Amino acid sequence: MQTKQRASGTSWPQLQQLVRGGGPAHKRKLCKQIALPTFQGARTSSSTSKGARNVACNNFSVNNLSSLAGIQDEQYAEGAFRTVHLGTYKNGPREGEKCVAKWFKDGPVYDNKFFSKDLNAVDKAQEIINKFNDEGIISQRVYLNRPAVWVFAPESDWAGQKHLVEPFIPNYQKFNSNTGVQMGDDGWPAAMQALSHFSYHTTGGRYVLCDLQGGVMDGGKSVILTDPVILSRDREFGVTDLGSEGISTFFARHNCTKFCREHWHQPRKQLIYFGANVGTTMMM
Repeated sequence: MQTKQRASGTSWPQLQQLVRGGGPAHKRKLCKQIALPTFQGARTSSSTSKGARNVACNNFSVNNLSSLAGIQDEQYAEGAFRTVHLGTYKNGPREGEKCVAKWFKDGPVYDNKFFSKDLNAVDKAQEIINKFNDEGIISQRVYLNRPAVWVFAPESDWAGQKHLVEPFIPNYQKFNSNTGVQMGDDGWPAAMQALSHFSYHTTGGRYVLCDLQGGVMDGGKSVILTDPVILSRDREFGVTDLGSEGISTFFARHNCTKFCREHWHQPRKQLIYFGANVGTTMMM
């Protein structure tokens, strides 16, 4: 078993920022969405647009609501295996607002299949977040950024390359990691730790939603999460899904907060298999 760890910084501004060569500062590449947004924020709605993900959801999602964006040459941040670039929406209800584009460090991709596990993890995370909100575990609301696969336009230097685009989140911070490290015992970190515990309970021990990160909004009344990790018994969700040993490790480090419920289940086996990493641990 091999593991790889993301840079240990806990916020995008603290991560190493590099400048992509080959173009002047602030130069933008046009990209466009290859399917209409699936999630429009309508309660229990689904899209039938060609190529869209046909998944019902509550109104706890944040969507692109645009089909065209300009992306900067300069790298804004980097994660475990992707670079992040800032951009600006060019049409739709979000015209003029900031977005982010994410693509693989290993090189360009031209097929949607490379993003399938990411989008599947987002789908599962959305299901869990909807239930968490509906059950009123906390008085605030939890939302999830919904990335979509976009493609760089023909006039772009990166024509045809596919990547993920989602709305930009300000006030970025991390709440816990996929190895069970908890960033605080009160406030939103405590609430997010309860969300992770709830995810195990509500799925009958099959999944843990973790590596929770995002931005606190509306004066603390809500949080928008992004890049969720799902731990599963059968490693359904790619390299950040650490499987049964990841679930065991997470709960070995888990300390229930005031938002957890006494009747929520925990795994009987709680042993540590992975080092404590505030970043994201990957298993190849």
